[in-house]
Amino acid sequence: MGKWTRRGFIATGLVTGGALAVGVAIRPGHRGPKLAGYVVDGDEKLLVTWVKVHPDNTVTAIIPHGEMGQGVHTALGAMLAEEMDADWDNLQVMEAPAEKAYANFVLAREFILGDKAPEGWVLDTVNGAFLTLTKSMNLQITGGSTSVRFTGKGAMQTAGAAAREMIMKAAAREWGVPVSSLRTEKSHVYGPDGQSAPYGEFVERAAGIKPSISPRLKARKDYVLMGQSLPRIDLPGKVDGSAKFSIDAQVPGMKYATVKAAPVLGNKVKSMDAREARSMPGVINVLDMGGFVAVIADGYWQAKQAMDFVHVEFESSDADTCDDATLSAQYNQALDTGKQKTWHRQGDVKKAAGKAALTYSADYRVPFLAHACMEPMNATAWVRDGKCDIWTGTQNPLGTRAATAETLGMDFDNVRVHTAFMGGGFGRRATPDYSNQAARISQQTGLPVKLIWSREEDIQQDHYRPSAVSRLSASLDGNKMPTGWDSLFTHRMDPEEAALCIYDIPNQSIRYVESPSHIRFGPWRSVDHTQHGFFTESFIDELAHNAGKDPYAFRRALLKSRPRHRRVLDTAANMADWGAPLPEGRARGIAIVDSFMTVVAEVVTVDVTGPEPRVLHVACAADAGMAVNPDGFRAQMESGIIYGLTSALYGQISITDGAVDQSNFHDYRMIRMNNAPGIDVEIIQSDAPLGGAGEPGTPPVTPAFTNAIYAATARRIRELPVMNHDFGGVG
Repeated sequence: MGKWTRRGFIATGLVTGGALAVGVAIRPGHRGPKLAGYVVDGDEKLLVTWVKVHPDNTVTAIIPHGEMGQGVHTALGAMLAEEMDADWDNLQVMEAPAEKAYANFVLAREFILGDKAPEGWVLDTVNGAFLTLTKSMNLQITGGSTSVRFTGKGAMQTAGAAAREMIMKAAAREWGVPVSSLRTEKSHVYGPDGQSAPYGEFVERAAGIKPSISPRLKARKDYVLMGQSLPRIDLPGKVDGSAKFSIDAQVPGMKYATVKAAPVLGNKVKSMDAREARSMPGVINVLDMGGFVAVIADGYWQAKQAMDFVHVEFESSDADTCDDATLSAQYNQALDTGKQKTWHRQGDVKKAAGKAALTYSADYRVPFLAHACMEPMNATAWVRDGKCDIWTGTQNPLGTRAATAETLGMDFDNVRVHTAFMGGGFGRRATPDYSNQAARISQQTGLPVKLIWSREEDIQQDHYRPSAVSRLSASLDGNKMPTGWDSLFTHRMDPEEAALCIYDIPNQSIRYVESPSHIRFGPWRSVDHTQHGFFTESFIDELAHNAGKDPYAFRRALLKSRPRHRRVLDTAANMADWGAPLPEGRARGIAIVDSFMTVVAEVVTVDVTGPEPRVLHVACAADAGMAVNPDGFRAQMESGIIYGLTSALYGQISITDGAVDQSNFHDYRMIRMNNAPGIDVEIIQSDAPLGGAGEPGTPPVTPAFTNAIYAATARRIRELPVMNHDFGGVG
């Protein structure tokens, strides 16, 4: 692996053509020559460092995360600019390239070690180890609300502070004054005798200075940008149409394709009659690709129209007999007889049950859910001369590059990924099946091809949030307060902290059983927290009502050891004027979920006087330690609430004969503007470590909604979606 150098671990400073590049994502060895080629020639697509400073005093933050509407480029750009004292009005942002040298080791390090990461020279070794690991994993992921809470401090703030120190040292040497006599502001250095100069004047000298491995970061009280509502960097282009999404890609000679995959995952094409489709105007070819059929044409509409005239029969398999009823029976059997794996245990649940004044139990169920991104899956591929270019929106550019290379049988170095804005991700664009298809079609035709999935394909060939069943029971004392908590649930893989119970219940046993099916699954906004938030907060609400106690007060009594959670819960309750009288047919429900290091409590006010329950208002209180961009944070809470309410009210992917029933927005419905609730968000600033924003707003809203329905109707919703329950005549 070559010599492990201290400089190689901490940073690289380069000057070529008058530009300074500073990086703090460290790898063994000297990266200088290679990085110089990436960052400072006329084509800057292949940059692998965190920040550039140009002689014209433009600072460019290079962000190792994709923008899919969550505002990550703005938040991370602000974190870098804050520590660098860069001029926000002159800051540029670009997304990092899909290069192994830019594997996001900081995310992995922070995820695994957190505040336990070592300091000093040991940190060099740790960084090198994590970089080696993430390069081997092709890890460049955007998801799990990790960008700000992990990459922000670990990479962006550290890089900004290191760059500022280098520039100040360069200025001190040039002016012959102590570094301590200098100050910086808005990309300028100011000296003790009235000197001032822009950062760009010190680029060349600064590049020869060894950066600090642990530059001093600002105290929160000194922040100028962080904590302020800054204008979103990505919005002007989205308003004037200049922003480039994946679907906007244009390549000379490009053709269009659409596909139809086997309705039952895993089945192959048995026979295909494409004579009629091939004769249609603009159609270039129709291909049998094994698990799917592809139509290639001069335009997308021509390809889509022709697909209706492709007569294809797919093979059958044992999965053809799968439906919702068989899956439900399978889950029940798994809970009854499956091999249980323990996720968490404290105290003695059996002993608590033996001493209990009474016990209470309930089963909860949630269905498969699709992501339904507004921009359907698409990618443009051009395979030629043993190489491949892919233009796509992806939540893991390096992973997409590696998957493309494997799919085509190419070397990794012969594939390039050109990233773009994503019109929604929610976890769906972490899986490169659609870009793999585009690459295969281009390889077979020899043409540059833009593949666009139809909305039907997008809904029916998703990687769904898994359906699940949770069996919960509690032991209660004479005051009907829980002394034991028992949770057993079905799962497709090892669960995460989502299943943990935050309440002060001394005896807990949390277990799961695996219950696989042929339905493919993947991460969905808030991952397992969306399921377990519903399970836990619904059951706690049941315990409260069964005890004849106020649901808010009941939760509060069980959070004595968690003042942070209590504060969030109190704030949400106060925002909603909890306990104040409401008109007949209206009620409130409350829930609190700790996810992605952010605590969120929500109170839903519901009206049940119409044909279906309608959410009138959501009060949301959130503590993420600090909101880097409060306006963006608030928008993510609002977005997560709408996403969660949509799934709670309408979300269901059902299975018949092994295939997905739903196909478009007529039967996979969304909440629309006319039935969207009013939302108020209060941000609680605290001393807690930075938490995420993109996902934590989603988990509490479903149980708060269904708890409100119970308060209004005395009908407990234990199985989603709400639309499957008959509320006729309730109001």
